[in-house]
Amino acid sequence: MSNKNLHFETKRIHSGYSSAEHFYAVNTPIYQTAGFDLGDIDRARRLWTGSEAGGIYSRVGNPTVSVLEERIKELDGGSAAIGVASGMAAITYTILLLGEGGGNIISASSLYGAAQESLTNFFPKFGITTKFVKNRNDVREYEALIDDNTKAVYLESISNPNAEIYDFEAIAEVAHKHGVPVVVDNTVATPYLFRPFEHGADIIVYSATKGLSGHGNTIAGLVVEKGDFKYSKERFPQFYQKSYKMRDLEGNPRTPLELAPNAPFVTSLRIFYLEFIGATLGAFDAFLVLQGLSTLTERMEKQVATTKKLVAYLETRKEVTWVRHPFAKDSNYKALAEKYFPNGAGAVFSFGFGGTREQFKEFIKALEIFSYHVNIGDVRSLIVNSPETTHAELAPELHELADIPGNLVRISVGLEHADDLITDLEQAFHKAFS
Repeated sequence: MSNKNLHFETKRIHSGYSSAEHFYAVNTPIYQTAGFDLGDIDRARRLWTGSEAGGIYSRVGNPTVSVLEERIKELDGGSAAIGVASGMAAITYTILLLGEGGGNIISASSLYGAAQESLTNFFPKFGITTKFVKNRNDVREYEALIDDNTKAVYLESISNPNAEIYDFEAIAEVAHKHGVPVVVDNTVATPYLFRPFEHGADIIVYSATKGLSGHGNTIAGLVVEKGDFKYSKERFPQFYQKSYKMRDLEGNPRTPLELAPNAPFVTSLRIFYLEFIGATLGAFDAFLVLQGLSTLTERMEKQVATTKKLVAYLETRKEVTWVRHPFAKDSNYKALAEKYFPNGAGAVFSFGFGGTREQFKEFIKALEIFSYHVNIGDVRSLIVNSPETTHAELAPELHELADIPGNLVRISVGLEHADDLITDLEQAFHKAFS
């Protein structure tokens, strides 16, 4: 049966894997090895020129990781994918490759803290600056910031921590009009809730640590390429530069576009960035992500359903000053959520704590089921004060730009029973405010 005819729920379990190619193992084996025998000198030459696929050295490719790469590629409908050591490695590799030689990124101004800080203060060290869109919902502002040196528009599909949603198709239309690719961090949504390539994205990045693996037991990242973006020679000369590392069997240097016309981006990441910087995804970590993917649908459906109940509950509490999620009564994102997220707009949201710092300290201390730590997408429900943790590195002006007030509390909904989570919040509010 053609993979194209399979449903998402089947692909998340079977895509990219044939047991006959792995000694008929039912589960993807963990290839815990640094290197692979090359066979003979002719095969070694074919491997190094890309004429034959196979293992060489696990820093740049491993069979367990390859299954994960193929699976996420299928789930997102892309042309190629690459696994890396973390979500931040995925973001960093992507920005560095697109911005080779210098340039600027147009970005929404409410992002995961480390991503926003890196765009603000780290990438400028490499000649890559960022223009943050102040009004994140105004497509005209994205277009107004694009110039001849713009290398990408960067968005989160569901922003962390405020659960904002943008008009992806409209933003992609203006970006493509100017020859600029769109990068979407799809970590919170996962491909079950949102498939960015179907709405104009060209590159997807993931922290697979979060919802994709879903159990809080591994660190991993992924980059997926759609494969049909037309990189201009003027804006992206790196894809037109011949390299001996990309040579053919006759020793002729090739460009990324000549070697892999439908995957020049991921190919460049593997041949240069993964090889030279080396943020490699280990085989065991890839195995853990694969295990998580096999239950992605059921996990996300339950987490979204519980999120709806928690949002409704928190909106009734006098100790809560506001709730931010498309499920919230006064959310400005309901229409966009209906358009882009028919299965639900994720299980991460924030609320305003309406008490003092001492009361918040008591509130956190009183919680018995919620875990106070900084991950998201876990089977456990997690709670954290983002301004002092996940977004603590951001300067006050960036907190204001990203709309992260000091009383913001972020919840990542797990798989516990909704009633137990509500009871836990209820008793914590009572102890904090009694």
